[in-house]
Amino acid sequence: MKKLFRIIGLPLLLVLFMFMGNIQKSYAHCEIPCGIYADSLRVVLMSEHITTIEKSMKKITELSSADNIDYNQLVRWVSNKEEHAKKLQDIATQYFMFQRVKLSDDPEQIKKNQKILTVLHEICVYAMKTKQTTDLNYISKLKESVHNFSHLYFGATKHHHH
Repeated sequence: MKKLFRIIGLPLLLVLFMFMGNIQKSYAHCEIPCGIYADSLRVVLMSEHITTIEKSMKKITELSSADNIDYNQLVRWVSNKEEHAKKLQDIATQYFMFQRVKLSDDPEQIKKNQKILTVLHEICVYAMKTKQTTDLNYISKLKESVHNFSHLYFGATKHHHH
């Protein structure tokens, strides 16, 4: 019976707790052009969220393979992973896509924006994948995408904080 619960009950329990834990308001940066936030700090925050997601994945894997599973801690780490993946997506969309990547008629700026938006989309997709799995390959892809975004956004000569 215990083995059956571990196979069927754990996924059902985790889905239930994740659904209940995700009923919350999301507070992104306002869409008023106040200009008080630093773009480089957002990139640092993205990197910190990736590190937190990675740590969460490792703890989930460790806790779920234990003989006596601590479901309370397991659910907390799953929720933590979800929360930081969402925050990463919010920075990519609410902050950069919606506010910092400006519309332009200049063909060169349009090309640059397309590259930036493509990488921001990658970040959002890989963050979504980290919600779905504990596959650490997505951490590598996220790190690479944030690195690529930083170089596209700030240029190759600027110091990058990630």
